[in-house]
Amino acid sequence: MSALKTIAISVGDLNGIGFEIILKAHNQIKKLCNPLYCINYAMAQQAASLLNTQIPNDFHLVKVSGEFTIEKGIVSASSGRYSYDSFVTAVELAKSKSVDAIVTLPIHKEAWMMAGIPFVGHTDLLRHLFKQDAIMMLGCDQLYVALYTEHIPLRKVADAIHIEKITDFLLLLHKSVNRFPIGVLGLNPHAGDHGVLGNEETIIAKAIQQTNQQIGKNIFEGPLVPDVAFTPRNREYYKTIVAMYHDQGLAPLKALYFDEGINVSLGLPIIRTSVDHGTAFNIAYQNKASILSYNNAIIAALTFLDERHLCYTTKL
Repeated sequence: MSALKTIAISVGDLNGIGFEIILKAHNQIKKLCNPLYCINYAMAQQAASLLNTQIPNDFHLVKVSGEFTIEKGIVSASSGRYSYDSFVTAVELAKSKSVDAIVTLPIHKEAWMMAGIPFVGHTDLLRHLFKQDAIMMLGCDQLYVALYTEHIPLRKVADAIHIEKITDFLLLLHKSVNRFPIGVLGLNPHAGDHGVLGNEETIIAKAIQQTNQQIGKNIFEGPLVPDVAFTPRNREYYKTIVAMYHDQGLAPLKALYFDEGINVSLGLPIIRTSVDHGTAFNIAYQNKASILSYNNAIIAALTFLDERHLCYTTKL
């Protein structure tokens, strides 16, 4: 029997670059784990044909029902539904302990909406499936960014700033990572300038103080001024940063570490990592997709399994 861990791979939106990445990386990935690809043979064969290649003989598939015609670079309900079904199949394998972890390729949120799926992404669906909260964290060994709010309109972010909610978020993050100290960004420019540009920082500061008191140690620091938090000096000090909203954290993160970044869901009974990029419809089936983020997502999943406490210290 192989000593390698088994990882279920959800294939993402088949109108995008996900399956190209899977095929390109297969020979490397199979040396690290036993990958199980959540896709039926007919769809895998169709995608491989569009890439002018063959499905490898050692390519192990887990059947996902349904077939449709792949349309390169097109947003479609059919592709959205299949990516959803592939992901749910991977999650069920993890819940039943048939696999050790799952790694996901990118879905398209509009395609999910077109398919009538009432979730805005993987993490949102995971919260529903496990009936518990989860944290979306993205990045690489040099820097991780945890998102306090994720896929909500910008106008609603300020209304989401509450002491209790931020405290609960920080406590869950503390249980899930071991990269301290953790910097917490303010919401407003200049972190509010002592109330001149907003008072949400007062709430954030109280949540930080309350969290550190409960932990019994000063783990969290802030609120940090957002526009200087990602400077080289701060990145040497803070290996994990909490952003109040999506683009506040991910715009600088992706500018710095776009190719190597990964996405991980924290606080769940299963390990799930993902690539930190989208479906890239503009280059679908053109053999231009990078496999670096996918390789790092596999390595991260295996690292979390080995360390068992989601300790992000292994260099990807």
